[in-house]
Amino acid sequence: MNAELEREFTDFVETRSHSLFRTALALTGHRQQAEDLLQTVLARGVRHWGRIRTGNPEAYLRTALYREQTSWWRSVRRRREVSIERVPEVRAPGDDSATVDLHLTLRRALARLAPKHRAVLVLRYFEDRPDSEIALILSCTESTVRSQHARALARLRVLCPDLDLLGTKERTSR
Repeated sequence: MNAELEREFTDFVETRSHSLFRTALALTGHRQQAEDLLQTVLARGVRHWGRIRTGNPEAYLRTALYREQTSWWRSVRRRREVSIERVPEVRAPGDDSATVDLHLTLRRALARLAPKHRAVLVLRYFEDRPDSEIALILSCTESTVRSQHARALARLRVLCPDLDLLGTKERTSR
């Protein structure tokens, strides 16, 4: 890679890595795993920078994040379980920490979902992608995306019934 392409890639990473890291964190649920995922994707992206820089490099790298995470799920040696003791208690209405509680509770609940369920929810709600794009990214059919989405939401409601209560309090306190 020549110096100009290297500088261009460095500038891109400096400006867009925070956004890419947030996506990686939402996918993995763990800071260290998100850092590893992003580093792996960026290391592969730098090799192809001359080709991908002319299109939409951020979209290319986001897709690479999802696909790399999917391949990690399929690898038995990287599979880890995350357990938590209990869901945090609901705070009184009007408490400014309600938003923080909602985010922490949601993060813990997402961490307890199966990786594919979490990816479908992240792509649908965090990335605001349609079923057709989600299916393409996760290499499955649109009907699989819809069924995984329904199962993920049902599982979230079972794992954390307080989420709906917290979300309602959050909306009414605004």
